[in-house]
Amino acid sequence: MVPLDHLVRSADRLGGMVVRSAQVRKVLKSVSQLSPYKATVLISGESGTGKELVARALHTLGPVPNGPFVTLNCSNLVESLAESQLFGHVRGAFTDAREESQGYFRSANGGTLFLDEIGELPLKLQPKLLRSVETHEVQPVGSSHCYKVDLRLVAATNRDLHAMVRAGQFRDDLYYRMSASAIFIPPLRERREAIPAFIGFFIEQYNRLFGKNVSEISRRAIEILCAYQWPGNVRELSNAIESAVILSESSSIGVSDLAEQIVNGTGAELLYPHEQSSANDHATAPVARRLPTIDFGGEPPGFLLDDMIKKTLMRSLEETEGNRRRAAGLLGVSRSTLYRMLLRYGIAENPHRLSVPHPI
Repeated sequence: MVPLDHLVRSADRLGGMVVRSAQVRKVLKSVSQLSPYKATVLISGESGTGKELVARALHTLGPVPNGPFVTLNCSNLVESLAESQLFGHVRGAFTDAREESQGYFRSANGGTLFLDEIGELPLKLQPKLLRSVETHEVQPVGSSHCYKVDLRLVAATNRDLHAMVRAGQFRDDLYYRMSASAIFIPPLRERREAIPAFIGFFIEQYNRLFGKNVSEISRRAIEILCAYQWPGNVRELSNAIESAVILSESSSIGVSDLAEQIVNGTGAELLYPHEQSSANDHATAPVARRLPTIDFGGEPPGFLLDDMIKKTLMRSLEETEGNRRRAAGLLGVSRSTLYRMLLRYGIAENPHRLSVPHPI
């Protein structure tokens, strides 16, 4: 059995963004480079990969972390009312407009507006969104007055917007404007080395939520979870661990606590082609070459986003012997951004007084 504290450390304030793979470190670098500026950012990735977590990280690490973070799922827009929902309306603008509405743009003034599923935005509304992005102004429905808005716009999609542009389903000018600063989040099946850390994180989360005391998980269960394809990505893994924690009748999770479709799923069949599901949870099953190495002990295999950023800052100062100009260059950020991040993460003036962690 594998103790829980060998899988992941305690949760930090940005939640379940576990950083382990090279691909996710690229995401982290993009977040650190883009967060100081209010430029529009497009986040793409399959459903369940954590696009909103990245959007919140951009907001939290940005220049106005205490400003509002307003979320709108564009698939929930009612086409006949979409313009009013985004930009607001004045009283009497249409039949049911009994009072004035600010709309999502003005509600997010001084903070971040997160437009999820931007590919679902009605085509006829897209030029008006483009105008607001470019002019930083909105005009409520029924009003002749334009209002200035000061916000960061972050959009996310699980669709291929470029293909939608070619098909005439998404405006090319809006696509090119929004994709100038882009972040791609890889699917979980391409960063399996992070799965054990996610498992530990979610077990801790659901222990707290349901008052359970799961403290370990069998190696065979971890291997099956790492082998599965996870078409629903991190969200599906979270749901699977939630179910396992609830079903567990002891302080440990075994194969019998996992959903049948995961144990017998296509991912497990591909990675374990000659092996049937073992009834012995405590046995360490042979692992196919395509499965990444699983670290069951020693240094925790994953780090939450805040942990990773702080350790990256400390490492850059150590490598440059405290020279902040060189450290900023190493991280690809401006010196003012570096100073702000050092202050936010409470890093001392003299980095040599700190114990620098081992490389990740």
